[in-house]
Amino acid sequence: MSASYELRGQVAVITLNNPPVNGLGYETRKGITDGLNRAEDDPQVQAIVITGAGKAFSGGADIREFGSPKALQEPNLLSVIKAVEDCSKPVVAAVHSVCMGGGLELALGCHYRVAAKGTQVALPEVKIGLIPGAGGTQRLPRVIGVEPALNLIVSGDPVKAELLAAIPGQRLFDQVVDGDVLEAAIAFANEVAGQRPLPLVRHLKAEHPNPDGYFQFARNTVRAVAKNFPAPVKCVDAVEAAVKRRFDDGLAFEREQFIALMMTPECKALRHAFFAERAASKIPDVPEDTPVRPIQKVAVIGAGTMGGGISMNFLNAGIPVTILETSQEALDRGIGVMRRNYEAQVKKGKLAQDKYEQRMGLLSTTLGYDDIRDADLVIEAVFEDINVKEQVFRKLDEVMKPGAILATNTSTLDVNRIASFTKRPQDVIGTHFFSPANVMKLLEVVRGEKTAKDVLATVMQLAKKIRKTAVVSGVCDGFIGNRMLEQYSRQAGFLLEEGCTPEQVDKAIERFGFAMGPFRVGDLAGNDVGWYIRKRRYVEKPHMRYSKTADLLCEMGRFGQKTGAGWYDYQPGKRDPIPSPVVLEMIEKHRKELGITPRKISDEEIVGRLVYALVNEGAKILEEGIAMRASDIDMVYLTGYGFPLWRGGPMCYADTVGLFNVVQAMRRFAKNPHDDAQFWEPAPLLARLAAEGGTFN
Repeated sequence: MSASYELRGQVAVITLNNPPVNGLGYETRKGITDGLNRAEDDPQVQAIVITGAGKAFSGGADIREFGSPKALQEPNLLSVIKAVEDCSKPVVAAVHSVCMGGGLELALGCHYRVAAKGTQVALPEVKIGLIPGAGGTQRLPRVIGVEPALNLIVSGDPVKAELLAAIPGQRLFDQVVDGDVLEAAIAFANEVAGQRPLPLVRHLKAEHPNPDGYFQFARNTVRAVAKNFPAPVKCVDAVEAAVKRRFDDGLAFEREQFIALMMTPECKALRHAFFAERAASKIPDVPEDTPVRPIQKVAVIGAGTMGGGISMNFLNAGIPVTILETSQEALDRGIGVMRRNYEAQVKKGKLAQDKYEQRMGLLSTTLGYDDIRDADLVIEAVFEDINVKEQVFRKLDEVMKPGAILATNTSTLDVNRIASFTKRPQDVIGTHFFSPANVMKLLEVVRGEKTAKDVLATVMQLAKKIRKTAVVSGVCDGFIGNRMLEQYSRQAGFLLEEGCTPEQVDKAIERFGFAMGPFRVGDLAGNDVGWYIRKRRYVEKPHMRYSKTADLLCEMGRFGQKTGAGWYDYQPGKRDPIPSPVVLEMIEKHRKELGITPRKISDEEIVGRLVYALVNEGAKILEEGIAMRASDIDMVYLTGYGFPLWRGGPMCYADTVGLFNVVQAMRRFAKNPHDDAQFWEPAPLLARLAAEGGTFN
């Protein structure tokens, strides 16, 4: 049963029971209305309480019904709320734990509301490109005030019930209790059983002393912050309607905006990202109930930028870490960086001093492998060189206890080969963190040929504990993200040879929505990193052509921000890039040596070549089984590479543009004599889907 019914004296209790968060799916909605009708017909019943089973009142819409006919099947949520409002007997919402989205809208339709302390209250629809669609924008301003309501609706972030109950004059909660909320709600229902008329939120007024000035200010502020997302501005419009229109007219306006937003590409992209994040944790051949290995102690090999950042993730989650280095000087330097990172958070008020001390208290350091032999998980974060990795893994194989998970943070190297350096390849896995590792959400989990299922399940579970979005990748050069990025970077280099400047390429892709263009990213990460990888590529893949501009830049010693000069010049202490005449001269000279006459290249071509390079390589990765699903590739790029969220990731964007159009553009690029015509041959999967009118997702 998705909603149960029981009598508690003269009070009927309707309990939503649709795990995990009592989503308001069709069966649950019908269960509520059936319960209301049953209570109405029973003369013994004098009042009704609606609550939720388990760990939520209701998290809102049932995401399993999104896009299906059941999502809109009657009774829809608007009809359920109307049935609650029209009930002749008082209806009390007993909210606890989670009261979000449609769950909060349902509670607002009740005559009274009793909340448990600590209940997380939110209208998070804006996070998937929508506004609340069942009266949230009309009722919430009437019970907590226009400004607090608009702040909650536009942010989508949860707020604890007791904080909302502290708002002067609020009418959201009639009681906030510390104990059993259901018992409190039943007692409250007995108290109000005889009171008439029954209070309705729709009868309250939403008022503001200066509505015109306030809403114009709010609209301007929201538009500036959320310029690529239409939903936040529509939230302002809908709350304004709550103030300026009759309730039913405001409700109709809200619904119109909700339906219109459902059809926008931004909303589709955000919903895609929402589902993609959840899908990424599901591995078809690894059941969810696979036993996992306990991880109570972690060791990290290397105290550099990556090692320190990786360690902070575990310290933040309360897991003790031992960092191993080859010298005390390297340890001191690495720990100093970690301390400065934490101290910066303390200074900004993002971390309490005692929490900082507690985290550092979980950290120990060593110069000897014997001190990490009892760790349950060891992560290698040393220099990206297969010979160095071999030395580390042979030593780990020798000293680590049986059952310990041996992980490598390699970004491009062969995890199967690394596993072969041990006698326990089943315990070896890739954990590719992204820099800065203590900030970036993405964790590429690289599954080797012999990686045990329980090792994979353990790392995926652990990723959630350290608040990472984990995406499984098979073994190949560069895995998912860096393998695709190589083609993106090659195109950026060819664009320079053909007539672009680094600034033009960066600005075009940044206008498209990337956080940073390829040349600014190179300067930030260090151009020598890419140079080292290309030198390996020249030996391993002699057939693959690269622009020599990046090598020439490195030969000039221009490694990026760390040297004060890269693709751009940098002033001491500042990160703002300044176009470099020296670099432009180098590019021009190289062009002449190649015999290329520069041409004017449009932003459209720049974006098309960079993004479709990702798409074509992504299609190959999918077909090879390196990625399990197209949405996994999108999650990699949304959480690790700065791809614009409102475009949904490269594969989602290609679907939006239309795969036929993507293939047509690629055929045009293939005719360019200075590009790599062979690369622009559409991947078989892409060609097939385009011909069939299909999509990746």
